[in-house]
Amino acid sequence: MYIGDETWTDLGDYFEDESLAIVPIGSTEQHGPHLPLGTDALIAEAFAREAAQRTGYLCTPTIDVGVSAHHRQFHGTMWVDAPVFRDYVESLTRNLADHGIDRVVYVNAHGGNVQHLREVGRRLRDDEVLYAIEWMWNDSISDLVDDLFDRTGPHGGPKETALVQHLADELVRDDRLSAARDGGVVDITTNDTIVDGARTYYDAIDNTPNGVVGDQTDATAAKGERLFEAASERLAHLCEWLDAQAFEELMPKPHVD
Repeated sequence: MYIGDETWTDLGDYFEDESLAIVPIGSTEQHGPHLPLGTDALIAEAFAREAAQRTGYLCTPTIDVGVSAHHRQFHGTMWVDAPVFRDYVESLTRNLADHGIDRVVYVNAHGGNVQHLREVGRRLRDDEVLYAIEWMWNDSISDLVDDLFDRTGPHGGPKETALVQHLADELVRDDRLSAARDGGVVDITTNDTIVDGARTYYDAIDNTPNGVVGDQTDATAAKGERLFEAASERLAHLCEWLDAQAFEELMPKPHVD
């Protein structure tokens, strides 16, 4: 169920019977010469809507600008400052609580959002408003990702490329896959950006001249379909698991006597 398609009168039954919502969160940022800036938002929304369709839980609109200042040197990248992002997501989530939602799954497809979504979840839980957790699709099927690709790359690599090929192939510049690989960094572990245990980089461009990592030529729509099906199954299971938990068990434990 997608909230934007419903009327307020129709949603009354949902909020009376259910207490879980799915919130897709992505970014609008460079993904190399071959993928659209909306890659993360597209992926997050696809997973969230699929999980909502499979389970019947409520899916909200997508938050499509996130914490992406580390991609700012590349044309078109959009971002909000981290405190603003956290406050916005928290406010939106408290809005859901006002309608009776007491557990939320943030379907997140952008690594730069992770720590901030965890912080929002902690704030809401500490206030005993609701329980919110962050989910990343590739973390749920890491073994499959490793099986399908030799050099996955943490950003704009073959795993994201394959997913977009499956979800919206018309947005992938297939004629630029080799250029993406050759103009970027195939294996980030070969970069000299960690010195004596210290990370010496802050921005994506410090690691890769064209913004992406991995071997994009290893991506296919068929691989993307396998990724999407496997991760959608894990997300649906997570939602059902969370819904089955007693709210009291999700809240902070009392201080030890």
